[in-house]
Order: sequence, then C-alpha cells, then structure tokens
Amino acid sequence: MISTFVDAFVELQGWLLDRVVQPPLLAMGMGSHLEVAFDGVEFFLCGVLQLAAAYLLLRPLEALRPIEVWTDRRAVRVDVLYSFLDRLGVIPLLMFALLAPLFVLVDGWLRFEGIIPPQLEDLIPALESRPLASFVAYLILIDFAEYWRHRLSHTLRWWWALHAIHHSQRQMTLWTDSRNHLLDDLSSGFWFALMALLIGVPPGQFVGILIAVRTVENLSHVNARLSFGRLGERLLVSPRYHRWHHALELPTGRQYRFGCNFAVLFPVWDQIFGTQYLAQEMPSTGLSHGPLPESAAQSGFWRQQWEGIQALLATFRPDPHRR
Repeated sequence: MISTFVDAFVELQGWLLDRVVQPPLLAMGMGSHLEVAFDGVEFFLCGVLQLAAAYLLLRPLEALRPIEVWTDRRAVRVDVLYSFLDRLGVIPLLMFALLAPLFVLVDGWLRFEGIIPPQLEDLIPALESRPLASFVAYLILIDFAEYWRHRLSHTLRWWWALHAIHHSQRQMTLWTDSRNHLLDDLSSGFWFALMALLIGVPPGQFVGILIAVRTVENLSHVNARLSFGRLGERLLVSPRYHRWHHALELPTGRQYRFGCNFAVLFPVWDQIFGTQYLAQEMPSTGLSHGPLPESAAQSGFWRQQWEGIQALLATFRPDPHRR
C-alpha cells in the first residue's frame, strides 16, 4: 500500500512538472531551473498532504476536546489563509536553492586553498551509510538552531515587531502556526536554509526535515486539551507546553522576560538554557502589550502585514523614554 501511494505521488509530481510547470519555464528561457522546479512541485504536494492531514486529524480533536469555544471564528479565518500561503509556498525551498550555489563557490574556493570545512558526515562518516540516523542527526541540529532563531525573534526588537503578528492571535488553533508576517517568514526561511547548508543537509532530506518540523508545529498550536504526559512533554513539544509560549500573561521570573518554551520540537533546549516552564493550566493566549495595536488580533491579512511594517519602522526611531 505504501509503495502504491509513493508511486502515485511520484507520477503526479512528474505530470505536474511536465504539463504545468515545465512549459512556462522553457518559454521564459529558464530551463536550467527545472531541478529546483521538481523539488518545488514535491514541496507543493507535500503541503497539500499536510493541510489535508491537519484538517482530518487535528480539527476533530479541536471539536471534541476544545480548550476554548468561540461563537465568532472570523479571527481564525485569516490564519487559514496564512496556512495555505505558507504550506503551498516555497520560501524555505527558494532560500535553499538561492544559497546553495553560493555555498558551492565558497566551498570550492576553500578546498582549493587547502581548507576543508567539516560537515556532519565528514565528522561522522558512519552516517553516510545510515540515512535514517543521518536524518535524525540533522533534525536534532536543525531544531537546536531553530530554538535560537525562535528565541532571537523574541529578543531582538526589530524581529519581535514582525514576530508579534504570530502571537497576536487570541483564538489559537491548528492554523495559527502559519500566522506570520511575510518578512518574518523570509527571515526564518533564510535562517533555516542557511543552517541546513552549513551542516550539509542533502536536498532530499531538507524537504523531509521541513515537513517533520511543520507537522509538529501544527500539532503544538491545536486548540485541544491534549497533553503527552509528564515524560512525553519533556521529549516532544505538546499543545499544553507550547500554549504557555503564547500565554497572554507570561510566567514571572527574569528568565521569562522575553517568553518561555521556545523549543520547536524538543523541549530539552528550554531545559538546558533555562527557558522551560511546565504547568498544568491551559492559559489564555495573545498579546497583553507589545509593538502591535489591539486590532491586530482581529484584522485581516493585509492590515496585519501593514501593522507589522509600522511596528518594524518604529524600532528604528529614537525612544524618548530611553536615555
């Protein structure tokens, strides 16, 4: 059954490339981009599958065991739009494709000068013959980088001005994961692709890692009373664990002044770096104060993009209250 599904997926991918994507690329003289286009079609189809799986598996959870129930769900609809733009978009893949040639040039120059930059499989040769082990190793390293990317997006004022769009939602659901300012998406996509290239993630595994990260992120934002238990919540980010990251009122303590529970996949990073907060409650979510107006919780897509730009520009203006 699995092999039949894979064969059908590959056949559909080839059909879309040949009939839909390839003709306009050749007409515009961009035939050299066909390999990237092939990966793009794969990413698009994986996005369709992710959206379908999220709706079929996670939406029933939200209906059966909701944390909050709202009669007016208009604020959720904009997150659905964000999800389609994000899951069917190719920002991380484009960043990977654009940065890869530069890395090849730099790597070639360094090797010509007798400098060989070590990558993961250079340091651990046994991973070359063990694709599953190498995938897990890459996933752990990428998640470590994602922890710091996420933490910096709360710490740097200009980045927080953009990332606050994600936190402005007071009706958090499985769709909220994709609620991001476009510039925040670009920054995050650049970071993700850069880290993947630095440690030598192969293109095939890059797509797999991206899907794994986004699947868990969908789950962690779900509006459902779901916990992985005392042990499980220390191994994988759960909806309860991540809800505290979105809490309207953050925990007290200097270590939480920029937020808590920044981990994307593995909570161990929060534990190591002192930003973990564990509690049984399911707090309300949203922004109690910050760089965005109160209307950001309810405004539409383009309004939120403009509000993010205004907040970003405000971070570069002198603060009259700061000496």
